[in-house]
Amino acid sequence: MSALSDLKRHLRPGQVYRRKDLARWSNAVDRHVRQLVGEGRLEKVSAGVYMAPRQTRFGAAPAKPERLVETFLGDDRFLMVSPNAFNGLGVGTTQLYSKPVVYNRKRHGKFTIDGRIYDFRMRPSVPKRLSKEILLVDLLHNLDRLPEDKSAVLPRPRAGEGNGPFASCQGGPGFRLRAG
Repeated sequence: MSALSDLKRHLRPGQVYRRKDLARWSNAVDRHVRQLVGEGRLEKVSAGVYMAPRQTRFGAAPAKPERLVETFLGDDRFLMVSPNAFNGLGVGTTQLYSKPVVYNRKRHGKFTIDGRIYDFRMRPSVPKRLSKEILLVDLLHNLDRLPEDKSAVLPRPRAGEGNGPFASCQGGPGFRLRAG
């Protein structure tokens, strides 16, 4: 069995691979990757990141964004947030966004992966799950980046009202709103 055949045997449709992952199964990884891309068995989605396309009856299906980001980072400690989620807070945001924000511990900047732009922001710690409180703090931190009218988005608490979109946000350890 040739080394290229051995590499083909390890590829799984819909999976995303880094070049170093493919090097485990190949003695000439660059040449083999070039051949597999030419055959259509691999697609280059970013520098050093490749995807084995999954065929459906409608054509090739893209990999899940979470898998793309995890392979791109080489780490599973990240939180992907769409600014569209701000609309669900009930604060008056109405815009639709096409650029997901990825909070992580390794990369910072805008990167194109599989034709889509991701905004990577490096943080010293990243929460495992998105909660309403985290989303609210993220909204306040990114208020200057949003095309919304700030005065329409910022909460205006009224006396005796405790059932608005911020009612569930309890101030506790690790939950602080910074001014400015």
